[in-house]
Amino acid sequence: MSSDTILVQASAVAIDGRALLIEGAPGAGKSSLALALIDRGAELIGDDAVRLQRVQHSIVALPPPNIAGKLEIRGVGIVDLPAASAPMALILTLTLDAPRFPDPLEQRSLLGVSIPVLPFRAGDAVQALRAEWALKQHGACSNE
Repeated sequence: MSSDTILVQASAVAIDGRALLIEGAPGAGKSSLALALIDRGAELIGDDAVRLQRVQHSIVALPPPNIAGKLEIRGVGIVDLPAASAPMALILTLTLDAPRFPDPLEQRSLLGVSIPVLPFRAGDAVQALRAEWALKQHGACSNE
């Protein structure tokens, strides 16, 4: 990989042309949230690994090498799905102690580009709907 590309341990989906990166500890629910979002119309970018590449002034999330289009469904196995790519808009950090009102959002520099980070409560039933609203409210606009 070049110096403008990194591989991160996370899952990611594309919603309306913007990438939502989902990070958290092993077993936190990254793949489950990705699956719930895919069920609501999102597209898989990567599960358990995501390639991030700087393109001008933005970061593009791309399928990881070797496992592109693979999603692990706990208790079911690994399924094949179409893989997408999209500009990074928001990082969700899955945690059980996410604040109720996450203001102001932290910014994380990835390859020299700031991306908003939202602590996000893991494991409740309406996670996918909340993640979509998080992207609408807090996600960076795509830089075209």
